[in-house]
Amino acid sequence: MSFEFDEAVALDPTGDHEWAAVVSPDWNVRSSPNGGYLLCLGLSALHQMLPHPDPFAISAHYPLRADVGPAYVRTELVRQGISLSTGVARIQQLRRTRVHVTATFGDLTQMQGPTAVQAELPELPPPDECVKADPELAGEFMRRFDLRLTPDSSAWARGRPTGIAEIAGWIRFADGRPPDVRSLPLFADAFPPTAFNVVDGIAWVPTLELTVHVRGRPADGWLRCRFRTRFLIDGYLEEDGELWDSTGRLVALSRQMARIQPR
Repeated sequence: MSFEFDEAVALDPTGDHEWAAVVSPDWNVRSSPNGGYLLCLGLSALHQMLPHPDPFAISAHYPLRADVGPAYVRTELVRQGISLSTGVARIQQLRRTRVHVTATFGDLTQMQGPTAVQAELPELPPPDECVKADPELAGEFMRRFDLRLTPDSSAWARGRPTGIAEIAGWIRFADGRPPDVRSLPLFADAFPPTAFNVVDGIAWVPTLELTVHVRGRPADGWLRCRFRTRFLIDGYLEEDGELWDSTGRLVALSRQMARIQPR
């Protein structure tokens, strides 16, 4: 069975460490490609180049706006070791880098060592008791997901922002594709911005930098997610995220820096 996400990050090899890509309009937020989707496009090339199966630590910068249409992904091997390997992917259009991705890969099935989780699983109402996100919220992008926000998290959409920069809820692909390590960075950038609950008159909150730490291979089913912001200063904010799988296991952490774009 073919899924939308896999088709959207498919690449055609064109040479040594180079792939042809098409930035799909189906993952646009308003008129721009979503940052998490673009990150996954770069990761798709690194998955093919690096010998290890799982991305551990991923960081993406967005120096220029990417456009829908043809692109090239060019990769560079930074280091290949026994347990970890690191590479760089650059998504380029018109010979200019639009997205710069650095990622270290390993094998999550081989991880072992001390464990101390000093955070609790977020307590959320069941998905059926949450508010299904309006597909018009973010254009074509939101149609790719089944997103359920907690009542507090969706208060801004009813004109009653809580004043607390937090968004939480449940998410899965609309077409039934199970979550995996390839898609976790996309889910980490799929929720409405936390700033919607504290600032009025926002058009959108574009990402400047996105970091994702993958901590486990997710089980099938809903992802339970929570995103928080502590510091909004001069229009720029950080947003920290937790992604837990259907078994209650933490599978990813995220942090991004973004800026508020007013209406």
